[in-house]
Amino acid sequence: MTDLQETGPSVPSSDKSKVRVAVVFGGRSGEHTISCATAAGVLSAIDRDRYEVLPVGITPEGQWVLVEDDPAALELSDGRPPVTITADVLGRGTLTAPLGGGELTVLGPTGPRALGRVDVVLPLLHGPYGEDGTIQGMLEMMGVPYVGCGVLASAAGMDKQVTKVLLGAAGIATAPHVVVGPHAWKRDPEAILEACRSLTYPLFVKPARAGSSLGISKVDRPEDLPGAIEAARAVDPKVLVESGIVGREIEVAVLQGRGDDAPRVAEPGEIAMDVAQGAGEFYDFETKYLAHDAVAMVCPARIGPKERSLIMDTAARAFEAVGCEGLARVDFFLTDTGEAVVNEINTMPGFTPFSMFPYMWQVSGLEYTDLVSELIELALSRSSDVNR
Repeated sequence: MTDLQETGPSVPSSDKSKVRVAVVFGGRSGEHTISCATAAGVLSAIDRDRYEVLPVGITPEGQWVLVEDDPAALELSDGRPPVTITADVLGRGTLTAPLGGGELTVLGPTGPRALGRVDVVLPLLHGPYGEDGTIQGMLEMMGVPYVGCGVLASAAGMDKQVTKVLLGAAGIATAPHVVVGPHAWKRDPEAILEACRSLTYPLFVKPARAGSSLGISKVDRPEDLPGAIEAARAVDPKVLVESGIVGREIEVAVLQGRGDDAPRVAEPGEIAMDVAQGAGEFYDFETKYLAHDAVAMVCPARIGPKERSLIMDTAARAFEAVGCEGLARVDFFLTDTGEAVVNEINTMPGFTPFSMFPYMWQVSGLEYTDLVSELIELALSRSSDVNR
């Protein structure tokens, strides 16, 4: 939201020879900073000869603001505080759009002001209120094309339990788990702890509807489990407790096929962590985004042809089982016995310079700028049927 007066960024003039892309980032979730870092990467990479960009930030309070087109200001860095989109400097108002798209309008204290047409929205929002189907539903109602999965797949991919149900129905293996419902833990914690005795230690306790490894704990002893559940509940009242799977962590980037073609799958990648350089016991938030020297992205993953084929085929099946469109990253454990166990599906994977999704496609022959263009073109070409 912005009143677009003297305090805010100027609105770029609309070049009708280019597709106009509203890049939306920030958001109300705990992954606000990661979303800003993703936007920094995309804003740096997008083909300015083909696309005119309108950067739109969402504050942690849910206000929509115009943001300066300055990727460097949004980057995540050890040397400065995390970036947070604020409305204090830019002013505030209400962002609206007519049904069927057309011009976005801001209704501010001095009256309406047009932002110009928007041909497609690129929502780079991670976590709740963005990656979970909420903004997708809003854009569907407005009739504005957008990049990425639709409402149902976004919501299902955000909820790790629902993902497991859909994958299980498709015959795809996931880790054994116990669901800690929003009220079950307060009602009968002993019943939850009893159910967890069937799981294999170490356990991983996760918020059911969060990403970027927020709120995840590794538990080696039963006496530490209640504290880990409480820590996860601080992020999301619905929690999963999973058996630890012994295996290598393999990630696979998937793109929607063109037309009726099958999903396209990049070369699998692997995360190699160096504890001596600051990596945690698992791929946690600090290791993922801050301890860059402690993480090596290995792509193609050092796996044999049989395992490679299994993982790539399973990634495509998982993409279709959840009903994904546009893009997704499928994360696996590859066990010593050669089983591919899906850890999770991320329907809006990170695009930071240290993210695996763009790197896997780069190794597979699709450069960062071309990847962004491909996603935009997929969004413009797909059906606008809200029931899809």
